[in-house]
Amino acid sequence: MACWMNLGQNLKINARKFPDTVALKDRDRSFTYPELNQRVNQLANALVSLGLNKGDKVAVFMENSIEIIEIFLATAKTGIVMVPINFRLVGKEVAYIVDNSDARALIVDDEFAPIIQEIKPVLQNIPDENYIVAGKEVPGFKFYDQVMASASDHEPDTVVNPEDTWILIYTSGTTGKPKGVIRSHESHIAFYLINAIDFGFSHHDICMNVMPLCHINSTFFTFTFLYIGGSVYIHPARSFRAEEILQIIEREKISFISLIPTHYNLMLSVCDMARTCNVSSIKKLLCSSAPVRKSVKKAIMEFFPGVKLYEGYGSTEAGIVTVLKPEDQLRKLGSIGYESLGTDFIRILDENGQEVAQGQVGELYSKGPMLFDRYYKLPEKTASAFQNGWFSAGDMARRDEDGFYEIVDRKDNMIITGGEHVYPSEVEEVIGNHPDVFDVAVISVPDDKWGELVMAVVIPRNQRSGDEKVLMDWCKEKMAGYKRPKKIVFITQENMPRTGTGKILHRVLRERFSQI
Repeated sequence: MACWMNLGQNLKINARKFPDTVALKDRDRSFTYPELNQRVNQLANALVSLGLNKGDKVAVFMENSIEIIEIFLATAKTGIVMVPINFRLVGKEVAYIVDNSDARALIVDDEFAPIIQEIKPVLQNIPDENYIVAGKEVPGFKFYDQVMASASDHEPDTVVNPEDTWILIYTSGTTGKPKGVIRSHESHIAFYLINAIDFGFSHHDICMNVMPLCHINSTFFTFTFLYIGGSVYIHPARSFRAEEILQIIEREKISFISLIPTHYNLMLSVCDMARTCNVSSIKKLLCSSAPVRKSVKKAIMEFFPGVKLYEGYGSTEAGIVTVLKPEDQLRKLGSIGYESLGTDFIRILDENGQEVAQGQVGELYSKGPMLFDRYYKLPEKTASAFQNGWFSAGDMARRDEDGFYEIVDRKDNMIITGGEHVYPSEVEEVIGNHPDVFDVAVISVPDDKWGELVMAVVIPRNQRSGDEKVLMDWCKEKMAGYKRPKKIVFITQENMPRTGTGKILHRVLRERFSQI
């Protein structure tokens, strides 16, 4: 029976195959594959020395860094389960995840140590000696560098199987408390191999990681390069300054980045001086985690001449579901790609919640174009936090006659005004194409006469471009009256509520503006 090596096990092989290749790099440090493997072995043995065994959980509350990647690799070598926690969360939110996951150790960046200090008294499962801090030494925590230095660099002797759990990752919690999603080694190995083939990656590629490493997107793409022997440059997720990113691309000869639409918008808005940076090393780009407008997609391809642009759609629970490939970008503008014929078991509900079909993906392609919500039957381990093993991201999609999908909107965001259905994404596409608009979210607000009214929350491209009448007139020419926003408010980029992956939180906006 075949037994695929996981990311940690494969690191040992890559240390031999690529002895001179830089595996990980940040602004100040650089480690080759042999150096990285030695450090990871020391960390793995150090975790075991803390009393952690295969299946035990270690919670990690860290920004993007070389250290957090080393923890991912060390847990892969030992069978310990990694629990990455979003570094944007506050104390009680962190405490919930730590306790809910039954974590027996916690590793934290020094800047976040005060948050952990405050919640230590309510964390029942972690012994005092199992708190570790990286960066700078902090009283009450073991120091990451010393813990690693005191341990053996021999390969751990734990048997870790492909089907074993590697990551317990929590969803964004946009509709309640975060839910833990159990992901196995083999599920990620499959994505690394698929991504390498579908995107044409090789060991010559240099990936820049900007997306948060506490989210699933980075574990699918950044780790692909460590699996195939490429190089990864780590950049803090909270320090996205477009001019700096372009300079790093030029200096480090970056060939691939995965970003969200907001990041691309920022890069497209840089000053003329920054536009002189040589970005010719970029061969492929991925846009994911949030819808990207057609005008932005075209601008990206103009900004990076000759680039192969991919757009991905997926979720923490279901993984990568569809990918729109470069050759289809202009032919299928607005699409999220084509779902290959497969054996995934799904059920399809129409927009009224009635079941349209149920069966394997490959069997359902005889159905014509339709608007639907898709529920995936997930493996028991992956779906343990979801009722009856069925999962839906809550996104409504439309499939065209060629089998390509377009996200219409989230079911929860749909607006019903005077009995008419309005999909915010359609209105956002129109408003977002105005040259004075940087970003936009369309929501419903209560109305005594119509039930709900359409409202647009706009981030203007500059302070002088916030003109409500101009945007109202723009919409008047481009959509039916009931779809047009009856109110427009302008806010700053900092005041737009988002998840850690950049998705706008329409629910928060509805709460904020419900009394207007």
